[in-house]
Amino acid sequence: MASQLKDKEAYQRLNYLYQAAHCVLSQNGENEKLARFYCFTQRTIARRLVLRQDPSVKRTLCKKCCSLLIPGVTATVRQRRKNSKTRFTVMRCLSCGQSKALLNNPDHCLWVDRPEAQMEQRKQPG
Repeated sequence: MASQLKDKEAYQRLNYLYQAAHCVLSQNGENEKLARFYCFTQRTIARRLVLRQDPSVKRTLCKKCCSLLIPGVTATVRQRRKNSKTRFTVMRCLSCGQSKALLNNPDHCLWVDRPEAQMEQRKQPG
C-alpha cells in the first residue's frame, strides 16, 4: 500500500504526458514530433523509476520511435488471420514502419482485469 502512495505523483505525471500527447495530435495532426517527445519523456520516466504501465497504454505506443499510435492518423490497423482460429490485429506505425501484432481473442482476459489480481480481493495473512 505504501508503494502505491509513493509512486502516485509519478503515475500522475505519466498520465499527464500521455493525455498531452493525445491532445496535441487531436488539435493538429502535424504536431507529431511534439507528441512523440511527450511519449518519449513518458517512457523515460517510467524506465527510470521502474514503473509498470497499463497494457492499454503500452499498446498505443510505438516501441521503436515512441510515436502515439492512433488509427488513421499515425498508424494503420489491419485484421489478420493466421489460421481459422487465431486472429491478430496488426498495427503499423506510419513514422518508422514498425509493426505490432496483438492477439485478437475475445475470450482472453488480462491479469490486471482478473479478480485475483486485485489487492482488495486477496486475503491478508494474520
